[in-house]
Amino acid sequence: MSTDTIAAKKPAAPVMDGLPTERRRWAVAAIFTALTMASLDTAIANIALPAIAADLHVSAADVIWVVNVYQIALVATLLPLGALGEIVGHERIYLGGLLLFTLASLGCALAWSLPSLLIARALQGLGASGIMSVNTALVRFVYPSRMLGRGFGHNALVVATAFTLGPTIASGILAVGHWPWLFAINIPFGVIAILIGWRTLPPTPRAVHAFDFLGAALAASCLGLFIIGIGSAAHKASPTLVVIELVAALLLGWVLTRRHADHPAPMLPIDLFRRSMFALSAATAVCSFVVQGLAFVSLPFYFEDVLLRSQVETGFFMTPWPLVVAIMAPIGGRLSDRYPAGILGGIGLALLGIGMALLAMLPATPGVANIVWRMAICGLGFGFFQTPNMKALMSSAPSHRSGSASGIVATARLIGQTAGAALAALCFGLADREGAALALALGAGFAALGSVMSFLRLTVTR
Repeated sequence: MSTDTIAAKKPAAPVMDGLPTERRRWAVAAIFTALTMASLDTAIANIALPAIAADLHVSAADVIWVVNVYQIALVATLLPLGALGEIVGHERIYLGGLLLFTLASLGCALAWSLPSLLIARALQGLGASGIMSVNTALVRFVYPSRMLGRGFGHNALVVATAFTLGPTIASGILAVGHWPWLFAINIPFGVIAILIGWRTLPPTPRAVHAFDFLGAALAASCLGLFIIGIGSAAHKASPTLVVIELVAALLLGWVLTRRHADHPAPMLPIDLFRRSMFALSAATAVCSFVVQGLAFVSLPFYFEDVLLRSQVETGFFMTPWPLVVAIMAPIGGRLSDRYPAGILGGIGLALLGIGMALLAMLPATPGVANIVWRMAICGLGFGFFQTPNMKALMSSAPSHRSGSASGIVATARLIGQTAGAALAALCFGLADREGAALALALGAGFAALGSVMSFLRLTVTR
């Protein structure tokens, strides 16, 4: 057989349906350890901001960039790294991202000034992007097709659990040590995950086309400006500046779309959005995370400023949502192996909308149980929706486009959460004390819209 023939066959080499059971367990341990670290890091950094500001002698307005640079670096590079994973292998992007994340965590722990911390946080966000951009693509190749729903359910369970425990873990670390330990704790887990992943992660199919560096720069600039524009709007920046940032993002997106009109694997996956199932699944994902962003920004103000509850009580009231999501994610995954995502997702988002509406209509002096069961309904709906929708989105893309599909999963989540937070800020600007209730009502509307789009998936074939 000639060398050319061997090279032509190389991209299709991994043909097995998932990994053997023992190897799959180790690979999953590596994948989910890294995902837990990347998911925790956003939450724990938020908790540490006051301590960082005091220690580095900077203002609250300046220290918020510790969160912003991480988020911008993460969102801006998700699609380029997902596309690169299709060319060089998802496992290489994952391990490279994990290595960078671990080294950047060391840099954060050793930072001596705000600029040094911001550089380390930007690199950490890039590493987290390497993890998240191909995370669901790797799950698709690690689990056999009959267990994909379960695999995506475990993926959602990890994210929800990290989201639930993040503030508690951060508070516990800060109770016994200084803020650098919040980042240093990533290092041993990162090293262990790298060693396990190096031995167990499967090689994935390689695409034969070259990587488009200019397209990657356009995609990163487009998404980065979009996130910056939404953040500017949320912080009440000049309307002119907000418009310039958002229009520039749209123009860059248009240029990227035109550039990749005939590309076999466009950086902004317009080829996948031509698939009705993929487009509807991505749209419903954005709606669901807009709801989550609206809720998790507005509810603490609602509980403390309107219902006059303490911070400790507010933390307790916020727990049922992610806790029930963590319980429901694997259940939804198993159900998604039997029932259409359109039905499961539609029911889940309908429940989420009902829960948001019930929270908006809380009486003036509700009891503890009155708040908790409403939050639990929101978590039930969100958890019931998330895993089937993730499976539908990934399964509607061909296997050689798993990297781009995985990038869209993470991009939809982060853009939805960011847009939801910005809309919550707008609601407070429009209605002051009533802004929280307005944000919850708006969230119910987005959930209803997402539910309708989910049920529409029953009318398409793919």
